[in-house]
Amino acid sequence: MRALLTAAAMAIASTAAFGQEGKLVLYTSQPQTDAQQTIDAFKAKFPKVDVSFVRDGTPRVMAKLRAEIEAGQPQADILLIADSVTMEGLKKEGRLLPHKPANLAAYPAGIHDKDGFWFGTKLITTGIVYNAKAPFKPTSWADLKRPEAKGQLALPSPLTSGAAMIHTVTLVANLPEGWGFYDAIAANKAVPGGGNGDILKQVAGGEKMFGMIVDYMPIREKAKGAPVEFVFPKEGVSAVSEPVAILKTTKNEAAARAFIDFVLSPEGQDLATKQGYVPALPTAALPPGYPEREAIRLMTFDAGKALAEDDANKKRFSDIFGQ
Repeated sequence: MRALLTAAAMAIASTAAFGQEGKLVLYTSQPQTDAQQTIDAFKAKFPKVDVSFVRDGTPRVMAKLRAEIEAGQPQADILLIADSVTMEGLKKEGRLLPHKPANLAAYPAGIHDKDGFWFGTKLITTGIVYNAKAPFKPTSWADLKRPEAKGQLALPSPLTSGAAMIHTVTLVANLPEGWGFYDAIAANKAVPGGGNGDILKQVAGGEKMFGMIVDYMPIREKAKGAPVEFVFPKEGVSAVSEPVAILKTTKNEAAARAFIDFVLSPEGQDLATKQGYVPALPTAALPPGYPEREAIRLMTFDAGKALAEDDANKKRFSDIFGQ
């Protein structure tokens, strides 16, 4: 009897999984290959769902979505974009549909929206990259204020990058000197501007000896032979969580909810590892080239506060660096 009940339960679960069907539209800032891999893995479990996607940087994805909303014809069912501040803005506007995944107990606090409107899928941290010929090995954010680093630090500008702004406000909120840290590196002739790719190019090429950058870029380039090293500073790192959410205007709510559940499942999180990122799920393995998870200390971040203070933070940064 127990065997029959087990078989019946499995049959019901299988029917539920394959009951999802129809079209599902994903708007994402994931790299093209990552987006396709995510969709392919999802479709392997839900073959009756026809998934299409639009891929671009978060600002352009949001510009497209907002134009569609303005026209009364939003096309996306799911958003999977770079940062939680953008998601928090959409939540505040009432654009998102809340969801309750089956089990989030294994995830650390602060990764997901407490009201269930968006969910972090990865931890793309920002730390320090340095050239192999640098005058010292940095282990702390404070090291970037040292005289040997004068004129040798490049960093992305939060005036043009949402991820860089998250990094900035995270450091301000967690380092004892707050904005004083940025005053100090500005006095030490740090140069903001360009994206993460540009920072990597400058440091790998020896134009600058140090940079603030997302983890996976220098880790991957080092594996290819580039003369760079990446450091997770001892005070901690900021993280962009690449959150996923359902648009309230979705035309396929069942499939959209299944997509959220999939990317948060152990299988979906293992895919993040295979793609070369730190999964948000603490029990998932890390990619090659990363230290033990215990060595990566995450600083606290308040997306709602960052959204409310965005204009003031941009002005403060601009005033410090004269931009």
